[in-house]
Amino acid sequence: MTTQEIANRLVELCREGKNEQATRELCSPNIISIEPEGVPNRIQSGLEVIVQKGKDFEARLERMNSNVITDPLVADNFFSCAMLMNVNLKGVPHPVDLNEICVYTVAEGKIVREEFFYSPQPQPQEA
Repeated sequence: MTTQEIANRLVELCREGKNEQATRELCSPNIISIEPEGVPNRIQSGLEVIVQKGKDFEARLERMNSNVITDPLVADNFFSCAMLMNVNLKGVPHPVDLNEICVYTVAEGKIVREEFFYSPQPQPQEA
């Protein structure tokens, strides 16, 4: 697959809420994932680790109110898109906007690196 085809497929699957399928189908077994400074476990690698990271995020969700993913912007072997979500997180008393720019690197027909740019949200208070 070309970078454009991978970008289009990622956006298509994520718009359908099929994030785990997107990860398993499009990512390299050795993918590296990078979150912003200050986020615990900021840099992680390996397909199963990244799949679990997605499951952990979904487990924090009480409800997804909206999910908008922009069309991808592709240049060479890179692409980016914005993901704009409004969610209710468990333990947070009000809806939260989670907006991020996602930048992906493609090599040999797979996503080998993903990096997310966003302002980290306050963590829920423990009871």
